[in-house]
Amino acid sequence: MSSYSRKAARTMGTMLILSLSACAVGPDYHRPGVPVPRQYQESAGWTQAQPADGAPKGDWWTAFDDPLINQLEPMVAVSNQTVRQSYENYRQALAQVEVARSQLFPTIGLTASGSRSGGPASVGADGTRVAGTTTPVNGGSLELTASWVPDIWGKVRRTIEQNAATAQADEATLANATLSEQTLLAQTIINLRYADASIDLEQRAVDEFTESLRVVRAQGEAGITAAPPSAVIEATVALESAQATLIGLGVARAQYAHAIAVLVGRNPEDLDLPHDSALPTLPVVPMDVPGTLLQRRPDIAVAERTMAAQNAAVGVAVAAYYPTVSLSAAAGFSQSPLDGLLRSANRLWSLGADGSETLLDFGARHGEVRAAKAAYEAAVANYRGTVLSAFEAVENDLAGLRILASQGEALDRAVNDANRGAQVALAEFQAGTVDYTTVASAQEAQVNDQQSALNVQLNRLQDAVSLIGDLGGGWDSGQLASSR
Repeated sequence: MSSYSRKAARTMGTMLILSLSACAVGPDYHRPGVPVPRQYQESAGWTQAQPADGAPKGDWWTAFDDPLINQLEPMVAVSNQTVRQSYENYRQALAQVEVARSQLFPTIGLTASGSRSGGPASVGADGTRVAGTTTPVNGGSLELTASWVPDIWGKVRRTIEQNAATAQADEATLANATLSEQTLLAQTIINLRYADASIDLEQRAVDEFTESLRVVRAQGEAGITAAPPSAVIEATVALESAQATLIGLGVARAQYAHAIAVLVGRNPEDLDLPHDSALPTLPVVPMDVPGTLLQRRPDIAVAERTMAAQNAAVGVAVAAYYPTVSLSAAAGFSQSPLDGLLRSANRLWSLGADGSETLLDFGARHGEVRAAKAAYEAAVANYRGTVLSAFEAVENDLAGLRILASQGEALDRAVNDANRGAQVALAEFQAGTVDYTTVASAQEAQVNDQQSALNVQLNRLQDAVSLIGDLGGGWDSGQLASSR
């Protein structure tokens, strides 16, 4: 290597070191504070707070002890198309980080060329052709080039910072999509179980109304005054209404089954879900202090990383105020004829530098900086709003679980009394002491109370799933991969 080439290499190396060690313009990122309550208002009414290591992690759905949930939930992360879309968006963001990082280093190229040329033969003084003058001539060159825009003001580093934060936000979006689809699947399976339980409940009502109609007809045939013809009609209408309701429940059941198939990435006709009216177990979900939400919920991680990306974008906009410097260098060989191309006598080299600075842009750069700052402030507001909404959602879940637990206890007592009341009313009707209207009213109250109790079980299970999702499921912001 010649002294010129060594000098060029030293110059580029020095500029690279200076570029990497230079300060980056624009504000450094600091996460804004958010007021965090010390405890949930509703938590004391439901379950005592537990350390974070007891909170739902990993396969959180196993706490519901439902075989269908346990079978299908792992399929969401693999086959769900919403999750797949978020995954590809994350991969794209990672690629953008690589693109931005490459701008810190020179672009190096290699150029090679070759030629073969000749011309007409020369004519001597006596008019004869001179031998050898028509022989073609070979020529060529080999050149190594380098160009580089040093990141003196940190624009590239701010861009890397922005893209890395965006990639982390996309990673958290992927986790959020996965958690959302998983909780939706759990809730839909619970709805399917509820539909099956409602079908069984309505089938029992049909059986009881069928028996009541038989008793009424028997009473009428026996000539008992408590069973006039209108009682037969009333019992028949009750039975037919229950039969119609039973048929209608099949629509909701089919829709839930189809939704489950789509959530696991299957065609509805490819997934067979047998009838099963056993509702999942209601889990006890231990909770940590409210501040845990800041680390556990992926949607909060999305908002926080978006805020960091917008902060870096301010630095990118500020860097436009400063001049741009670009360096170039070339070294190689050129020779014609081609023989002996790589000899030192055929060496060539060049060094170059360019600088540019915008003197007047009529407020364009100022507007870009203001827009970037406004986008950052909007991201801050979104972050704080997301945190507040998270606390609100958890409080709503806890309130629902606490209130529904009390309502469930009251309805259990009501169902027991309604069952006993329907049995007593039918016995009294058979004894001829009351008319059939008393039986019909008692049976209607029995069915309504049983359905209400079933609805409360459904709502408690749904709130439990919602609470796990609102607490972040198995998410932890420490899982965010470093993209820098």
